[in-house]
Amino acid sequence: ALTAPVLAQDNPYGLIDPTVISVGTMGDAKPYAFTTADGAFSGFDIELMQNVAERLGFKKDQVIFTGQEFSALIPSVANGRFDVAAAAIGTTEKRKQTVDFGDGYLAGFLSVMTADPSIKDAVGLKGKRLGVVQGSLQEIYAEKNFTGADLVKFPDNNSAVSALNNGTVDAHFLDYEAAKDYANRYPELKIGVNIPSFDAPAGFVIRKGNDALRVALNKALHEAMQDGTWKKLHEKWFPGTPMPADYLPKT
Repeated sequence: ALTAPVLAQDNPYGLIDPTVISVGTMGDAKPYAFTTADGAFSGFDIELMQNVAERLGFKKDQVIFTGQEFSALIPSVANGRFDVAAAAIGTTEKRKQTVDFGDGYLAGFLSVMTADPSIKDAVGLKGKRLGVVQGSLQEIYAEKNFTGADLVKFPDNNSAVSALNNGTVDAHFLDYEAAKDYANRYPELKIGVNIPSFDAPAGFVIRKGNDALRVALNKALHEAMQDGTWKKLHEKWFPGTPMPADYLPKT
């Protein structure tokens, strides 16, 4: 039997069940989304989603998280199993063919690693040999933005970092998390430059065409950025990781 249609005024956000927000996420993606020993969900994306849902009038127990494999999350939203998916899901044109995304709330950082203290910004790279991994975001970015640098292409980060260690290149351009890992292993290497990458920021995934929910989530997300909630959660879950000015309160 067909269920009676819920009237729009009783369900302004076009939810599967107007009394709860059902969220697809992951149980094993620390620090973004994971389950704790008692089976509860935790992590940056979880706490941000809870905060945003609260701003829409949903209490904590009205936000229902379900863990799934990453590959199942987007199809599950598209098929109407969840209202939202939240698990550091990068916004790409290909994914936008099947679902809609809210505004970005996590950006990756591109980092320049070097032992040369004079390299603190793009200007400092002028005339320097800069390693990039062939085919990477960094290679594309560097070709466009570091026109004064001499790009040296490598098949992977390991070969570039050994070239950096033996002085064949002056710096290497890679993603922040990888750079942090190499900096721990080679104390003489420092991260000289951090650049936020908004190429594929993480966003909430929403069923295609559910504009009411998308607009509401965006408004709440921007409030969370503006009042410092986003910053507090980011510092809690990613201590020491740089934060893009775009996501911080505008003074």
